[in-house]
Amino acid sequence: MKEFATQVQRQLGVRLSAAQLVLLARYEQALIEWNSHTNLTAIRNPQEIRTKHFLDSLTCLLALRETPVERLIDIGTGAGFPGIPLKIIYPKMQLTLVESVGKKVKFCQHVVSQLGLTGVEVIQERAEVLGQSPAYREKYDWAVARAVAILPVLAEYLLPLVRVGGGMLAMKGESGPAEAHKAEHALRVLGGHLRQLVTVTLPGVVEERYLVVIDKVAATPDGYPRRVGIPVKKPLG
Repeated sequence: MKEFATQVQRQLGVRLSAAQLVLLARYEQALIEWNSHTNLTAIRNPQEIRTKHFLDSLTCLLALRETPVERLIDIGTGAGFPGIPLKIIYPKMQLTLVESVGKKVKFCQHVVSQLGLTGVEVIQERAEVLGQSPAYREKYDWAVARAVAILPVLAEYLLPLVRVGGGMLAMKGESGPAEAHKAEHALRVLGGHLRQLVTVTLPGVVEERYLVVIDKVAATPDGYPRRVGIPVKKPLG
């Protein structure tokens, strides 16, 4: 973990404490153990877990650290990425992890309990349902997602959950700039405005990565998100 800590400091300017490194090491161990009997993620090698899961998740700090991060929702979190690593950095942050696959929900609940994280809610639900729920709609400073859907669809999942003045963060591969261009109409409809594309490089990963950062500038109209499955079938475009 020492080499990982150096990497994080060099790339993100963040100094991880000994306590944070302990939590990440325990998270890594839990992921390796569960992956031996439950297919959570294709990445099993400790070095790859640190780079492609932990460091990748923490690159969100490049977009988040200039703004308040009191309430964050992570849609399609899978095995807890990027939400749980971000919670380790921001221990006071209220975090909601959303995942539709039961085994991944159970793993996230296990990790939250094992690491003693407080202020974390793990929900098995679809984003379209939460986006229409008064308990979640426009309640978050940030909504984030990693590799969940194309950007026009993702915007319909995330922006309804973000308060006006907050932001949406989509973690994308090399298609990021093209997707951002295609999502212009969807963003306008949903109350979003593209702030910036942040280029991200990960050690040993050839593909370029992007953080697509979108400001919530107006309230999302009541009709969005549409019913479960409709955003994917008929993306706003």
